[in-house]
Amino acid sequence: MLPGMTGQNKAGGATAGFDFSLPGLGKPESARPKRVAEAIKNELTLLLLQKVRDPRLREVHIVQVDVAPDLKRAKIYFTVSPGSDAKAVGKGLAAAKGFFRSHLAAQLDMRYTPELVFFHDRHHEEAERIDELLRQIAKERKSDEDPV
Repeated sequence: MLPGMTGQNKAGGATAGFDFSLPGLGKPESARPKRVAEAIKNELTLLLLQKVRDPRLREVHIVQVDVAPDLKRAKIYFTVSPGSDAKAVGKGLAAAKGFFRSHLAAQLDMRYTPELVFFHDRHHEEAERIDELLRQIAKERKSDEDPV
């Protein structure tokens, strides 16, 4: 049997086809969702900087946008400045979702404007917390090594 050929199918019968679960043999991923995600990120960033008047949204930063392959849903990941209330910001984004979507519809010229779903990205906060812990450990080691 040739490499990549299967001898039996899942039902136990013999097959003469290829194993399509091998890497690189599936449908190629389209670049369009990535382009749309980048355009959405740029437009939302401009909106937050220039047109949004809600004070809850002043300290919001769009980190990443992921668009589904069918372009029907966009997951928008945001961070807030230290000291800002993430729950209040989430409510502000939910309240402004219709405004964002209508603006995107006008700017992106797409047949269907993706549904916007907002997620608070805590990776930055976790990275800061880990950095602080590592600094404390380094400080303790240094103080243990230096005799008085």
